Amino acid sequence: MALDQSFVGRSYPPTDPYEVGREKIREFARAVGDDNPVYADTEAAKALGHPDVIAPPTFVFAITYRAAGQVVEDPQLGLDYSRVVHGDQKFSYTRPVRAGDRLTVTTTIESIKSMAGNDILDIRGEVHDEAGEHVVTAWTKLVARGPEEA
Repeated sequence: MALDQSFVGRSYPPTDPYEVGREKIREFARAVGDDNPVYADTEAAKALGHPDVIAPPTFVFAITYRAAGQVVEDPQLGLDYSRVVHGDQKFSYTRPVRAGDRLTVTTTIESIKSMAGNDILDIRGEVHDEAGEHVVTAWTKLVARGPEEA
């Protein structure tokens, strides 16, 4: 069954703050195989004008995807998560994510489309720091596969 179009434009409350840790950034950079020193060495980051180490661009996915869980778990939407695959991801940064940031995410359903029996859900996550300043916008595309024919 197609998802309800009336959910387009629905926003969910901001998440609790996520404190970005220096070690989490280092671990993430190692996990994705990125040895850029600004992700691990405070002095290298400071030499480029950052107050502390910064996170690789895709680091914020873990935070925004968790926030998108508000959409996925909304019982009124009726999304069957067992049929969902991650379709696409993109980011638009105002500034890098830094160690020590306390970030919140406000999630909004941007669009719902049905195509070839599948539902395609576009979710926007607006990430702000503790001062309320915009850090990054993340767009996540989820594809809910349609039911298989008997």
